[in-house]
Amino acid sequence: MDSLKDKIVFVTGSSAGIGLACARAFAESGARIMMCARREDRLRKIAEELKKDFGSDVFFFRLDVRNRESVERALNALPADWRDIEVLINNAGLSRGLHKLHEGSIDDWEEMIDTNIKGLLYISRAVIPGMVERGSGHIINMGSIAGYEVYTGGNVYCATKFAVRALSQGLRFDLNGTPIRVTEIAPGMVETEFSLVRFRGDSGRAAKVYTGFEPLRPEDIAEAVVWCAARPPHVNINSMIVMATSQASSSVVHRK
Repeated sequence: MDSLKDKIVFVTGSSAGIGLACARAFAESGARIMMCARREDRLRKIAEELKKDFGSDVFFFRLDVRNRESVERALNALPADWRDIEVLINNAGLSRGLHKLHEGSIDDWEEMIDTNIKGLLYISRAVIPGMVERGSGHIINMGSIAGYEVYTGGNVYCATKFAVRALSQGLRFDLNGTPIRVTEIAPGMVETEFSLVRFRGDSGRAAKVYTGFEPLRPEDIAEAVVWCAARPPHVNINSMIVMATSQASSSVVHRK
């Protein structure tokens, strides 16, 4: 494994779920952790935990990746000793609803597109030039099985994850000839706040998504992410689909 010790790892959407699990996993590997999310209070608590549990060097700031000006301002204002980002994990993302397209909420569409696609683009545009200049870096984009298979009611969300898949491939073309690596991680069903957000706080409906089988845990995905980042420099994991044993496809799950 290539050592991650003291490398700067930047995780977006790191206040919960897969982002939080990634921050913890990289901290345990000895990396320096930079985190952003909309919930600054959570980031502060997580930073304290990482310092206590792993002695980690942590830097965090509140950021809504949908706001291009805020992204540019935050990344341009990074302290000098936090600018050399080695691993970028574009994790911030969400889903809203399961409506038929012709009955869907345009506000929901815009929130998903602005977060899942444009947010990834804004962050990438701000970070990748530094990687190119230094000749070192790894971009890890959090996709989804929804980027490979459309499911009923998933129309716009699936489209955003297909976009993440396409952008990851496009980045590999753009960065070919440089040492910079690009990976897409595509999880299946992971028990996080994802469904709670999708159903706008309806905890009963969200819980039903994960009943009757053992879904993935955020830590399962974080382990895969760290493994990809720790490959030798000449090895790039282009994409990785990770699903629970009980899940055969985006819409086929064996439940007891």
